[in-house]
Order: sequence, then C-alpha cells, then structure tokens
Amino acid sequence: MPKVLWKPGTMIYPVPAVLVSCGTKQDGFNIITIAWTGTLCTDPPLCYISVRPERCSHAIISRHKEFVINLTTERLARATDWCGVKSGREFDKFNEMKLTPLKASKVKAPLIAESPLNIECRVTDIRPMGSHDMFIAEVVAVHADELLINPATGAFKLSHSRPMCFLHGHYFGLGHMIGKFGFSVRKKKK
Repeated sequence: MPKVLWKPGTMIYPVPAVLVSCGTKQDGFNIITIAWTGTLCTDPPLCYISVRPERCSHAIISRHKEFVINLTTERLARATDWCGVKSGREFDKFNEMKLTPLKASKVKAPLIAESPLNIECRVTDIRPMGSHDMFIAEVVAVHADELLINPATGAFKLSHSRPMCFLHGHYFGLGHMIGKFGFSVRKKKK
C-alpha cells in the first residue's frame, strides 16, 4: 500500500478521553477533559496527564498536587466534550453537566460518581514539554463501580460500561473484542 508523507505530529490514536477532576471543596472543584493521559509504570503505579499551562485546571493541579482521572463512557460523551471546551473560570462544570462529586479516599479532589472507574492521583513531578506540561502522578487509590465487578472472579469488566475513546478530533464507542492478551500464542484445547 503506498504511503503519503505526513507532517510530524501526535498521531497515536485512539486515546482515552477522560474527565480529570481537581480542586478542593474550599477552593472549588473543576473538571477538565484530557485525551493525553496514560500509564507510565505498574510498580509503583504511575500515570500522567498533559495539560496546557493556560488551562484553569493547570493552576489548580499545580497548587494542590493531586487530581482524579475519571474514565468516560458513551453516556458521558456530551459532558466529556463540554468540559473540554468550556472554562472552569466561567462555569461550575459539575453543576452545568449535572455530575455528582464524591469524596475521594486519599486526595481532596472529588471523584465523579457517574464514571465507572476513578483513579486518585498524587503528583510526583511536573515536566514542561512545550505546549503542555506533563503531570506525573502516583496512583494512590482506585474506585470501581460494583456492578462492573464479577463477584465470582473479581474481574473488572470495564467493557460493560461502554467506554469511549478519542480519535483525531472525534469520540467513538468501542467495538467488539478481537482477542484477549496472549490469544495469539495460546494453545488450543484438544
């Protein structure tokens, strides 16, 4: 298949579209939509978010050194988009999107009740990267919707929540499962 030379850029897609909550009850809560987030390490559990310095949430996260990554679903698509285009300087995003802040267990930033998975994070490092600053954080607690946990195995079935992703300016739900980790080398039962 012929290739076309494309300008250098961030073309690693799809990526998660997450709602990052930050702030304190005293200072006020905020939510920012982030598509540049991911896992850095499993032991210790480390993740990151990248935020433009001019965003309202950047100052809040820099000040408090904590945030919560809230995974999104197809049902949260409108709120996810809205929280990414509106500023926390002008709107109470929890109120506007009718989202419910819940008390976290380890950080002061709230969980979003409507999210199927909430990841409490404490910032360990802030690295200026150019247009964005990368907030590297330790995962200090994870909250999962009870209905998504198989009581027999303890397995978390995030796919049942209908998660969504961001693909070059568009939001998509996830399709059908292709395989499970290791399926390409698994021996067939006789």
